[in-house]
Amino acid sequence: MKGSTGCRRWFWFLILSLGFFLLVAVKTGSVQWSGRIRRDDVDGFVLHLEELLPILMKKHQIPGVSLALVQDGRIVWTEAFGYADLQNGRRLTVETPLRVQSISKSVTAWGVFSLYEQGLIDLDTPVAAYLKNFSLPKSGFPLEEITVRRLLSHRAGLPLGDVFTIYSPTAEMPSLQEKLTQEATLVRHPGTAFSYSNTGYNLLELLIEELTGRDFAEYMETEILRPLGMEDASFTWSASMAPAPPTGYALDGRPVPVYVYPEKASGGLFATAEDIARFLLASMGENPVLSQDSIDLMYTPMSDKIGLYGLVFDAYGFGHYLETLPNGALSVSHGGQGSGIMTHFQAVPETGDGLVILTNSQRSWPFIACLLREWARWRGFPSVGMEKILWGGWGLAGMASLILAQSAMLLAQLFTSKPIRYRWLRVLAALSLFVLLFWSANQEYLFLRSVFPIHSVWLGGAALVFAAVLLVSALWPFVKKVRRNLHV
Repeated sequence: MKGSTGCRRWFWFLILSLGFFLLVAVKTGSVQWSGRIRRDDVDGFVLHLEELLPILMKKHQIPGVSLALVQDGRIVWTEAFGYADLQNGRRLTVETPLRVQSISKSVTAWGVFSLYEQGLIDLDTPVAAYLKNFSLPKSGFPLEEITVRRLLSHRAGLPLGDVFTIYSPTAEMPSLQEKLTQEATLVRHPGTAFSYSNTGYNLLELLIEELTGRDFAEYMETEILRPLGMEDASFTWSASMAPAPPTGYALDGRPVPVYVYPEKASGGLFATAEDIARFLLASMGENPVLSQDSIDLMYTPMSDKIGLYGLVFDAYGFGHYLETLPNGALSVSHGGQGSGIMTHFQAVPETGDGLVILTNSQRSWPFIACLLREWARWRGFPSVGMEKILWGGWGLAGMASLILAQSAMLLAQLFTSKPIRYRWLRVLAALSLFVLLFWSANQEYLFLRSVFPIHSVWLGGAALVFAAVLLVSALWPFVKKVRRNLHV
């Protein structure tokens, strides 16, 4: 009898889990039709995107997206969808420059390699040897082991840096040197591990200024952006930008007005999707800035142990994430995330393929992953690492479903005559869950919520339901006793 009862419980648990999983999968957009279009049918793929994008944008609450498609070493399509500013009804256009955030690092790497080709720097010389007007803050680690190579590959031992402080374009800001004095303190021995660092790239910005005697933004515009045909790109915000950059939108939908940082190299580039597409084209053939040898060096893995990023990419080179696709081709990419903004580019230089996705929403990683999945299957790769975000969504949907199923089973037990076990343990577990959920809801940034903005809500909701059911089940005997006494 006990075995039969246990089998029935498992049966109903599995049925409930499956039912909840289907519900969560549909509600989160995990279930999505994927088109099958011939590899040479650009018009068919564009039509597929035009049909799919409104659905995805509504599901993921993306106000605006600007796209550029590269095929066979040429730009075959650019388009913008949605709004640059929801409150004012301003539409996003292909001419609208967006903050591309950390895609800036890939472009900055070209600026550094231009100096390398001119013989002005050596990749393995201590960076302090080039900084005549700035001294690195002292630490317990050897400053002489901070090299250009390690800065470019996030292996210099520097911290991430301040990612939350933003400034209105017209506000007074600290200087680059002041920010570096505050942030450029080693947190680990250089060369020992990959540690993603905005501060490291901002130190490269200072390096470029000291070596050239020129403003970083002016140097990059003259030597890199304009020669590559990036006509609307700039590391300097200007009130004369027309159209004006869009308003960003945070995870909770809160509008984030256009902002700037004191530093530019790590995330300060404004550009259109077509600008970034032209940047991708530069790596697919001859260009007036860098030799193929330098480009190949940039795409050489410097670290294959890259922490959480290793869930999606294989390695990091110089300013680029690297992965080997299922068809054996090398793919290079970089994304960007900031307050109200998310961006990504993916390129396969040997086939001349690329896709640029710029959005003005901080809810965009699953949305970007969906578009990359469609593109990769169309071009026959047949997948890219960013698709694993979608797999993660399935996993979170499964976790939420199991939690909801268990909650339903616990509720059902309340209406049986069986005694409630582990009452005080249930109270403790419920209160711990309530505290954890309250703490999570009040954090300025959580990785899980950032990458999975919809799924994390369902997971949090399922955990909240489970905590409430645990508490009710623990207190149920007391509730029944009080009810009996009231009826006496």
